[in-house]
Amino acid sequence: MSSLEAAERRYRSPSSELAREVLIHGPILRNVLAQRLGLSLATLTRLARPLLDGGLLVEMTEQLDGALGRPAKPLDVRADARQFLGVKLTGDTAVAVTTDLRASEGRRAERPLPSHDLADVVTVIVELARELANEQEFSAIGISVGGQVSDNRVVDRAPFLGWRGVPLADAVEAQLDVPVIVENDVVALAAAEHWFGLGRGFSNFAVITVGAGVGYGLVMHDQVVSTSEAGLGLGGHFPLDPNGPLCFLGHRGCSTAMLTIPSIRAQVEVALARPVTYTEVLELAESGNPVALAVLSAAGTALGRLIAAVANLAMVEHVVLAGEGLGFLAVSRSAMDAAILADRDPDARPLDVVTDASGFISWAQGAAAVAIQRTMDTLATSL
Repeated sequence: MSSLEAAERRYRSPSSELAREVLIHGPILRNVLAQRLGLSLATLTRLARPLLDGGLLVEMTEQLDGALGRPAKPLDVRADARQFLGVKLTGDTAVAVTTDLRASEGRRAERPLPSHDLADVVTVIVELARELANEQEFSAIGISVGGQVSDNRVVDRAPFLGWRGVPLADAVEAQLDVPVIVENDVVALAAAEHWFGLGRGFSNFAVITVGAGVGYGLVMHDQVVSTSEAGLGLGGHFPLDPNGPLCFLGHRGCSTAMLTIPSIRAQVEVALARPVTYTEVLELAESGNPVALAVLSAAGTALGRLIAAVANLAMVEHVVLAGEGLGFLAVSRSAMDAAILADRDPDARPLDVVTDASGFISWAQGAAAVAIQRTMDTLATSL
């Protein structure tokens, strides 16, 4: 975990720790919760009372507590107690979604970016927030970008937007007067998968995203790994095929060259001598076009090799795939699976590879999840 995350965990209040544990693992019996937090049942009851009275936590229907041998009421978060807004920025679009405390999707909206000027981007975010607003105030707004972010405030570098050193959080807060948290998009997505998605219940897993670029996130020991180099796209140029095409930086057969939407389109366009959309590439492959099938089969093999490399080096058994570019798996899943087996030790446990099929909106939910995580201290201690 980053030094910032470590410091936050060290100084987090007992009430906040309790609320976070219930949010992640609830509904949860009190004795199990007490064991996880290292608290006595009496102390747990005392800490939980303000959270119950304030409506942040609720008691669920009684069930038998196996440890104590008597009925007990598990604790859970009242998901609709707070509302958040998550915004994902791409090079040309802002996608927004409202969520509850469990990052469940509410209302959604999308708008194009008229330019990459900070004022224009902030205007679009403000318009989305006002369009999606209702009678319940936003507790916080999360914004995710493909790039480096420092202190959850400043976008240090975002190639798709052409930004360096942009104080995005300050600019949005000045317009909306709501706390704003900015994070790298893959880190945010990993956080959402860990707390609320396909990685819930796993202490260690990896996230690989495929779309306009290739992203790699990691959760270890129940913490999202986030360093100052998150957002550099370090997984985007991992070598996968020595005979593959060149990426825009001249790397042959790297993950960007083999897996991204622009590169897959470009390969098919060269072979067919005409422009094609990514949707058309997928349709051509489904109909048996040999060019499209060859390109997508190679992509499946490359993705399998990337998954195996991540699992081998990070020593994880679970991998979550996400992103708008995973459509090629409809025709190349078998190629991916074969490549995973080829690059894994025969005695290694089979990998659990799952795909987040929620589409592009999951990125916005990831931004909201970061906002939820970063504000749990405030929510818990304010009651």
